[in-house]
Amino acid sequence: MSSENRPYIKAHYEDVVVAGLKKQFGYKNKFEVPAISKVSLNAGVSAHFEKSVLEETFKNMAMIAGQQPAKTFAKKSIANFKLREGMPIGCKVTLRGNRMWDFMFRLIAISLPAIRDFRGIHDRMDGNGNYSLGIHDITIFPEINVESIKRQSGLELSIVTTAKTDKEGRELLKLLGMPFRKHESKEESSETAA
Repeated sequence: MSSENRPYIKAHYEDVVVAGLKKQFGYKNKFEVPAISKVSLNAGVSAHFEKSVLEETFKNMAMIAGQQPAKTFAKKSIANFKLREGMPIGCKVTLRGNRMWDFMFRLIAISLPAIRDFRGIHDRMDGNGNYSLGIHDITIFPEINVESIKRQSGLELSIVTTAKTDKEGRELLKLLGMPFRKHESKEESSETAA
C-alpha cells in the first residue's frame, strides 16, 4: 500500500510506534508487536424517551463513526424502567481498518483536546491490554452540530488491542499519542505543597 493511501496515524504506527515497542519490549518479529484490532462505540438511550431521541442518537453516531450503526434492543422486560423486551434502547458500531485509524486520529488530535479544562484521560486498562473510555458530551466531535442537538448525550468507546498485558497496551496507546493524565510523584507533590 502506498503512503498516500495510509491514514496519518496508521503511517505513524507502522513507521514509529512499531520500532519504539520493539526496542522497549524486545520483540524479535514485527508480528509480535501489539496493534489496535478494532474500536467499538456504543450509546444508550433511556426507554421512556420519545422515538426522535433514539433517531437523533443513531444519526449522530453515524456521523461520528463514518458508517451506519446497528440498533440495540432490550433483551428482557423490566417494569420499573418501563422497558419491554425488543424495544430499541441504543446503537453500536465497530470500526476496523482505515475507518478505525481515521477515528483514532480525530479522537486524539481533535476531540479529546476540545474537552473543557482538559488535563488528560485516565490510563486504566482492563487487564488484557484493552482500553475503555466514557465520553459525557458528544459535541466534542467536530462532526456534530451543536445547534441541532435536542438532548445532551454521551457514548462509550472501547479500544481493543492485541497486547497481552496492560503495560504493553498502555505503551502502544501512549506512543500513538493518547493524552494520558500525568501522574505526579510523591516528591513533586510534597515540593508543591511546601
